[in-house]
Amino acid sequence: MPATVQPPESVTWRVHIDRSMWVGGVRGLMLQALHPVAMWGVWQNSTFQEDPFGRLRRTADFVGTATFGSPEEIDALAARVRGIHRSLRILNHDTGRRERLDQPELLLWVHCAEVYSYLEVARRAGLPLTDAMADRYLDEQRHTATYVGLHADEVPGSVAEMEAYFAETRPVLRVTDEARAAVRFLLWPNLPENLRFLNAGKPGYFPFGALCYYSLPDWARAMYGILPEVPRPAVTAALRSFRLAMNSVPERMHDYAFAKPTRDMLERARRRLAAEGYDVGRGLYGLRDPRRWPARRKVAAA
Repeated sequence: MPATVQPPESVTWRVHIDRSMWVGGVRGLMLQALHPVAMWGVWQNSTFQEDPFGRLRRTADFVGTATFGSPEEIDALAARVRGIHRSLRILNHDTGRRERLDQPELLLWVHCAEVYSYLEVARRAGLPLTDAMADRYLDEQRHTATYVGLHADEVPGSVAEMEAYFAETRPVLRVTDEARAAVRFLLWPNLPENLRFLNAGKPGYFPFGALCYYSLPDWARAMYGILPEVPRPAVTAALRSFRLAMNSVPERMHDYAFAKPTRDMLERARRRLAAEGYDVGRGLYGLRDPRRWPARRKVAAA
């Protein structure tokens, strides 16, 4: 049984251990909100209005477990998530009908908007990935999609396939009142209980929220029209600066951004990987370096 769902040799590990994920996560939520039925599902079945930051953190917890957790941990978490989704319904304001939340087309939209946001933000922020590695990341994420109830062969597994999916889906997207409110919440969020001590510095969050907004595709920003446009090179420079600054934060300190169950999961991952011969002296982030892998892993990855 592997120590983690995605091994340190995977492209997923390189992307998901990178701190640019915080921008990618918020960008993903803003992009997801453009699908009206998906947005109504969030609005009607969660506390997003009161705690949009909490939804981001729950997403981060799931993605973290699907990457750094054990197969048993993600299987248990995924079963709970699928069970919750099966029980929830959406009032479709276009038809007046109540629909299932776990419709495959909605699950696919949420997955694609999320993982492509992680990939695009990471690359633009300076994470060195070749085109082949980008394709491999999306192919690896097909397996992650199965945890929410999708079939891997129905999920885009390359950059070309993902871009074709977005081109096909764009005609159904629009800015609802809920989507516009969601983006405004993400630009000025309520903080969860364990981070309330940061409220005094909350005005400093706005530049982060704005950076997430400006990292959206041109067509998505044009649909929202919430903030005035700024030069693209300035956004890229800001993303690179954010990534460098966040990647310098010590791993144990950064872990406190997650809920305690996720922090415990990350600690268990370090122990399992150490038992398999990985050098975790520089944490999970340090395992991007093949020199810290066991010899057999180096040979397999070569």
